[in-house]
Amino acid sequence: MSDTSEKRVAVVTGASAGVGKAAARQLLQQGWRVIGVGRDPARCAKAEAELRALPDADFTMIRGDLSLLSDVARVADDIARATPRIDALLNNAGGVCAERVITPEGHEATFAGNHLAPFLLTQKLMPGLRAAAAQSAPGAVRVVAVSSTGHEHCPEINWDDLTFAEGFVGGAAYCHAKLANVLFARELARRVADDGIVSHVMHPGVVDSNFANHCDAPMKAYMESIREISVTPEDAADTLVWLASADEPGWSNGRYFHERKELSPAPAALDDDAARRLWEVSEKLVAGY
Repeated sequence: MSDTSEKRVAVVTGASAGVGKAAARQLLQQGWRVIGVGRDPARCAKAEAELRALPDADFTMIRGDLSLLSDVARVADDIARATPRIDALLNNAGGVCAERVITPEGHEATFAGNHLAPFLLTQKLMPGLRAAAAQSAPGAVRVVAVSSTGHEHCPEINWDDLTFAEGFVGGAAYCHAKLANVLFARELARRVADDGIVSHVMHPGVVDSNFANHCDAPMKAYMESIREISVTPEDAADTLVWLASADEPGWSNGRYFHERKELSPAPAALDDDAARRLWEVSEKLVAGY
């Protein structure tokens, strides 16, 4: 194994299965050091054994439930102890809940796991990202978010009811969180551009994975109806890894991609005032962690 000090370091959330695991594998095959984050103990153990068995692989798995901000903070501390620099943060983990679940910390679980978790994790890991950026060419250090075309079905952030106390629908809560992902990526790009850090967001496509296991019945039916256009986790991970590692994505900032092509997100996702407001609201919600 080569000296780890010469390797670029990536953090990949949701690395125990699906797109995240495929992205971790592809980065390891490119010679990166990868720190994965996963929730399920059995899947984490299986993925860690499989990925560490790759030739010259430098892989570590950290377990954590990213719907809990206390766990996000603990995971971030573990990562910071493991590496002084982070060249790429892939905020891939996400999911959907069939029913309204309020976490012990008082947040709706879909919004917490899909938006507040990557928001807090990115904030906590910013010293490592800035350390890498200070030693790298401008644009070489990346934060990449995984959103979805589902964001197109949400007209705006539900500012007055972020816990969906009224009229909860699992699919709608997921689309709401995916809109938040795009807005966060755009606002992050604005805030870290002077540090030489790039923030992008991508749509992975319809992925043939375990994603729909926890969906409500209507969303499961919808996912099944479009299964014929699904792609493998490996295919979806290709764009995620490209955004993290290729030269071309470093020439722009705050953009939205699918299949290595830049696309325009929905108008609601281009609202810079909403992006700033969401950042400020999110800062208050994660304060103390």
